[in-house]
Amino acid sequence: MAPTRPPGRPRSSVDATVFAATLRTVDELGYTHATVDRIAAAAGVAKTTIYRRWPSKGALITACLVDAFGPLPLESGSRAELMSSAIRWGAAKISEPGIGAAFAGVFTDAINDPALREILSTQLQDPYRLALQEALGEPETRVLFLIDVVIGTLLHRMGMTGEPMVDADVDALVEMVVRVLP
Repeated sequence: MAPTRPPGRPRSSVDATVFAATLRTVDELGYTHATVDRIAAAAGVAKTTIYRRWPSKGALITACLVDAFGPLPLESGSRAELMSSAIRWGAAKISEPGIGAAFAGVFTDAINDPALREILSTQLQDPYRLALQEALGEPETRVLFLIDVVIGTLLHRMGMTGEPMVDADVDALVEMVVRVLP
């Protein structure tokens, strides 16, 4: 007798469906209007399905961003090449539909929510910080400064213009960061 599959969709499939619906909803409606109710409807799942996996909209958005960003693709090369590829990768990811708005929105929510700040720090920032510390041989404070400068600049541009940073400006950001943080 063949083993039976438990009822319902596999978790990874539900997560992928919810993450896609989350980014699509944020892209179409903006972060503020992308409520858990609307995300659940767009994903075709019950709101309780979302809340069983993520305790809040902020936790859902953070998990969605972790999934969307994936691991930092660091290849061997000089420090300048490593920093350049990391900055260009971050800029490309933030420019994908829904990602920049989701990132900026959850970041803003975290200002007044210590629990969400902890989720963002441990689940989203720390893996990249640790990878960069190891690749660059820099202390935590220096890598945090690098992340602040780069991600802050990219999100600021998106927040002020509604558009991701153009390639020429990403090139200038790379040049500036590589020159100042050699």
